[in-house]
Amino acid sequence: MKIINFNIFSNTRWEKKETLLTYNFTNTGSDSMYEYLYKCIKKDILSGKIKAGEKLPSKRMFAKNLGISVITVENAYGQLMAEGYIYSQPKKGFFVSDLKITSAVEKEIRTDRHHVILTGGENAYLADFSSNQTETEVFPFSIWTRTMREIMSEKQEELMTNPPCGGIMELRENIARYLMDFRGMSVQREQIIVGAGTEYLYSLLIQLLGEKCVYGVENPGYHKVAKIYESMGVPYRYLDMDHAGVLPSQLEKKNVQILHTSPSHHFPTGVVMPVSRRYELLGWAAGSPDRYIIEDDYDSELRLCGKPVPTLQSMDVSGKVIYMNTFTKTLSSTVRISYMVLPDSLAELFYRNLSFYSCTVSNFEQYTLSRFIQNGSFEKHINRLRNYYQMKRDKLLEAFHSHPIHKYISIYEEEAGVHFLMKIDTEKTEKEVMDAARAKGIRLNPVSGYYFGTPPEQEQIYVMNYSSVPLEKKEEIVSRIYEAVL
Repeated sequence: MKIINFNIFSNTRWEKKETLLTYNFTNTGSDSMYEYLYKCIKKDILSGKIKAGEKLPSKRMFAKNLGISVITVENAYGQLMAEGYIYSQPKKGFFVSDLKITSAVEKEIRTDRHHVILTGGENAYLADFSSNQTETEVFPFSIWTRTMREIMSEKQEELMTNPPCGGIMELRENIARYLMDFRGMSVQREQIIVGAGTEYLYSLLIQLLGEKCVYGVENPGYHKVAKIYESMGVPYRYLDMDHAGVLPSQLEKKNVQILHTSPSHHFPTGVVMPVSRRYELLGWAAGSPDRYIIEDDYDSELRLCGKPVPTLQSMDVSGKVIYMNTFTKTLSSTVRISYMVLPDSLAELFYRNLSFYSCTVSNFEQYTLSRFIQNGSFEKHINRLRNYYQMKRDKLLEAFHSHPIHKYISIYEEEAGVHFLMKIDTEKTEKEVMDAARAKGIRLNPVSGYYFGTPPEQEQIYVMNYSSVPLEKKEEIVSRIYEAVL
């Protein structure tokens, strides 16, 4: 699998003159300049005012004509590229992608619908690049403790009252508000189901959708997903991917009914699914009443560059997307609070058939998290977390680039989540590199390990999760990896 080039439009390019675009920046509302420009261009692309294949103005000329900075245009173009609305050609410029929007989406556009540490032990490593454990210093202990005290003082009666099957309404309201403000999703609190971890929620979904449905999981992908489906005795198929995500042809070929995908930031490849592929998948789901998409939005809040990529759920007009997320990555790997957003029809079915289940998260945790979101602490925490991980990533990459090892490595997909991909150019085999690194206290995590069956080829690409890597030892870590590579 090639990770180097993610340009999905390399076979569909047009040669046209630059499109003349003019926008008024006198009333940008609460948006930053680049966000406003991004939205204006996106709206014109979706409405057909700017057509597929048209060339956008150069960044410098565009900035001059609009009276704004080049960096503003650059950021707007960067966000549009990340979402797949435009693509770039070296030395030629930026062009509009062919979105192939379905009729249902076109209708939605016309109506302008507004949607609401490593610890000690015999297996301890100097650096474990496979671990997603949260560092102690990034958890907001003082604020969380204060919030817990407030709940103990103010919510004594509520703490002793059994919650609804889907979770405490107050928490679900605050999650719904958060999803609207930060993910552009318009959902009702009743659509949100809270549970202790995604594994529990998957079990509910299987009961809801049926044990005879065929589930599709990404290949390569997160092994745990397939293991969950296997343990629950439901049929599932591995779906091959390309540089844009899951191949739609695989869905029909393997008779998949429920697609499990992570479009905003695929693990482990880091692929951000472009908007054209998203519409293809939404069109597939709308083609049959028994088809649904489970959108795993894990890690999306930790996008380190630009805005978060819009969710499939916010683009869905047919009620076919089940959105899932967790607070595990943003708070702590030990905080077992996850949630899913069901389409209206499935929410009704859930309350009719599965409401006998009790919510698996304690009232105390739910009310604490609810207050943490409501008073703005969660938003501040996310912002601090992004800044921290960006600093950590930059310093770690600087250590790689300033060391002789830089001649043997290439870094990809470093803008989202808390991992990046590192390709190593070496005469050694993947196993030899991993064994040599392990002997030096470094645990490496190859992309090939996430494939079902035999990987296409050993490309020596490694998933470098740096969330629990001790930054103060970065030079020693890089030196040990260098010794393992040579």
